[in-house]
Amino acid sequence: MIKKILVANRGEIAVRVMRSCREMGILSVAVYSDADRSSMHVRYADEAFHIGPAPSAESYLNQNRIIEVAKQSGADAIHPGYGFLSENASFSNLCKKEGIIFIGPDEKVISTMGDKITARKTMMKSGVPVVPGTNKDLSDEKIALETINDIGLPVMLKASAGGGGKGMRLVREEKDILPSLRGARSEALASFGDGTVYVEKYIEGPHHIEFQIIADKHGNVVHLCERECSVQRRHQKVIEETPSPLINDKIRNEMGKHAVAAAKSVNYEGAGTIEFLVDNDLNYYFLEMNTRLQVEHPITERVIGIDLVKEQILIAEGKELSMKQDEVIQKGHAIECRIYAEDPDNNFMPSPGKIRHLTEPLGLGVRQDGYVYEGYEIPIYYDPLISKLIVWGKTRNEAIQRMRRALYEYKITGIKTSIQFLERIMDTPDFIIGNYDTGFIEKNSASLFEERSCDSLCQDVSLMVAFVDYQYRLQQQKAPSSSQNGQSAWKAFGKKTSLNRF
Repeated sequence: MIKKILVANRGEIAVRVMRSCREMGILSVAVYSDADRSSMHVRYADEAFHIGPAPSAESYLNQNRIIEVAKQSGADAIHPGYGFLSENASFSNLCKKEGIIFIGPDEKVISTMGDKITARKTMMKSGVPVVPGTNKDLSDEKIALETINDIGLPVMLKASAGGGGKGMRLVREEKDILPSLRGARSEALASFGDGTVYVEKYIEGPHHIEFQIIADKHGNVVHLCERECSVQRRHQKVIEETPSPLINDKIRNEMGKHAVAAAKSVNYEGAGTIEFLVDNDLNYYFLEMNTRLQVEHPITERVIGIDLVKEQILIAEGKELSMKQDEVIQKGHAIECRIYAEDPDNNFMPSPGKIRHLTEPLGLGVRQDGYVYEGYEIPIYYDPLISKLIVWGKTRNEAIQRMRRALYEYKITGIKTSIQFLERIMDTPDFIIGNYDTGFIEKNSASLFEERSCDSLCQDVSLMVAFVDYQYRLQQQKAPSSSQNGQSAWKAFGKKTSLNRF
């Protein structure tokens, strides 16, 4: 039995893992960098240990330091969350050597599926459809030109290692092949330490659809149906939903069987995701496997009725899966919006800073996985994701309406956020009817990025009025008979702010 888990991560995913630990009666250990001393996961955990300076290479990616803390705290296991060390084969192996349970697959599986070229070869052997392309590095530019011309433009150049849209280039014209190849290789080397690049035929107007799978140590594997992840910006997901508005029962069953076959082909253990590209004719192709918990896992939890983190922990303890395939039933519809500290009107530039005011949405069918609070300062060193807003409805239409309401209630000041951008997506006809693919944002850019004079102004005025009213009431409580001498709150506030300028 696992009694204590070190969560080798930060932010919302660290808090989310710790919540499941607490429900299971398992103690949680937080690790934090200099920049995260006041972070919510540090406050929530049963124990917390400092692991290094703000840069992730010196803290959250410092394998030896994390192992040292795990031993010092007496942790039985390490949960890596997503990102950082979650798909690091050497870290999985290090945990094994040190006698600490790594809540995830072993190093061999991570290496096999983490290298996209090797993953393609493995899937082809297992009969899983793959996008036409190469199974080797395009290191020789002459051969690369010949190969790409044989496949036919457009093509997608992809880094063999890593993910998150890094080391990817879409090539539509022959003159762009070599510059794109060099750019992809350079970015891949800088991001992952591996400049290996391969090529795939580009599927026009694809849908990005992934299947959640869970597998135990006894050979049992089930899929938990699909997630539609086609609302993307720069190959990064913005909104996810389940069920997919594109997929029918027949295709769902087919793709689900291929997802299970893919997991079984590498003797997978734990939670993972098989990602596919699907065209408008419902032809589907293996894209990649993520050997970890996904950011968007809560929507699957909501429609299936399962806690995936708990399942991960139980699997790590050697227990069998809690459900069989015929027991997996989707109930209702769930949507997730990713809330980023960034400015959509300024090319989505990160917006670090102190949160002055925070009002989080509540009510029926609303879940909010976040880690920020009033007064918290968003650091500049990490991903700008600050929360995930998840809603559930009996139907897709009800879920959209609920998400609109929840986004309306969600107020954050002091920093720029993507909330208003997400509101616009919810009002876009193509999204409402479910007629969208990975080019959704580009196709609807005119409406998504148009100037809306009252968006920020009205919010600022509302907050100013609320602040003035609060200040006025506070002064009245302190000196109700004489504090303002009949002067209006607006005038008092104006005088105060004028004085504060000097």
